[in-house]
Amino acid sequence: MADYFDRTADKTFTAVYKKETPDILAAFAAFDSAVFQPEGREIPLKYRELIALAVGITTQCVYCIDAHSQNAVKAGASEGELAEAAWVATAIRAGGGYAHGRLAFKLSGAHEH
Repeated sequence: MADYFDRTADKTFTAVYKKETPDILAAFAAFDSAVFQPEGREIPLKYRELIALAVGITTQCVYCIDAHSQNAVKAGASEGELAEAAWVATAIRAGGGYAHGRLAFKLSGAHEH
């Protein structure tokens, strides 16, 4: 991951979005800002950031993990909360494997013999 992840330089490639699809970029930025606005939401920002961190861990997006772990701490999250968010993501991924394993049994037709 470290071979291609560059926190500073990678952001410069946003210029491609700005040039090629500025309307979509603006819509995404507005949407993202609304989701993560500090006030005015039912779920406090710290918990939204912890949710985003768990999703980032689940999707294995290094950019999301980088941004949302820092944003969660800025919003008041502790290392213990970061750890629990990581374990929640881990449990959901493992649960998905378990559930899809059952689907494999169903789809294989082996249980019919």
